[in-house]
Amino acid sequence: MAGNTAQATQQPVKHFNLVRCVAVCLLILIVLVGLAVLITWLVIRPKRLVYTLENGSLQHFNLNNKHINATFDFVLMAYNPNTKTSVYYDSMESVVSYKDQTLAFVTIDPFHQPHRDTARVESKLVAQNLALSPSTYKDLRGEKSSGEIEVDVHYKSRVRFKVGMWKSKHRTLKIVCPSVKLHFSWSRHFENVPCEVEL
Repeated sequence: MAGNTAQATQQPVKHFNLVRCVAVCLLILIVLVGLAVLITWLVIRPKRLVYTLENGSLQHFNLNNKHINATFDFVLMAYNPNTKTSVYYDSMESVVSYKDQTLAFVTIDPFHQPHRDTARVESKLVAQNLALSPSTYKDLRGEKSSGEIEVDVHYKSRVRFKVGMWKSKHRTLKIVCPSVKLHFSWSRHFENVPCEVEL
């Protein structure tokens, strides 16, 4: 009887030791992963990508019967301030909108941006006989008479980051350049627009 009692009391003790061992191993693993992430961050020191719309122009603008024809040209300057990280833009698209209505859309060729590099991204967006809502048509006619229109320019890209031989998974990069003023007169200078970034 005494032997059976001792054996019964040893089983919970062994089970407790096994659980404690697993818990300690998991804790050590979490700490090691955290240290690896921290060390990687300290070595790479990732900095935020910077985008500025440095030029924008409007040509062949015509409003007729609640439809628009226009050609929009933009130059986006993309600056990668990181010293060890390069960026792959595997796909990219640009949209110009006026008060939540899309006016034109274009896809941009993929490109790779090395570290400490400034890339010039040019895009030409064409609105061809695009139907407008009555309110948009009215507002655009009013702005045209003032000599300029104000639009928003959006970019969306699938990007990967490369550090040494390591490449990240794809992430979606969104760039918004708000309140872009386009002038009908060539004598008026385009004002640079700092863009907002969501990654």
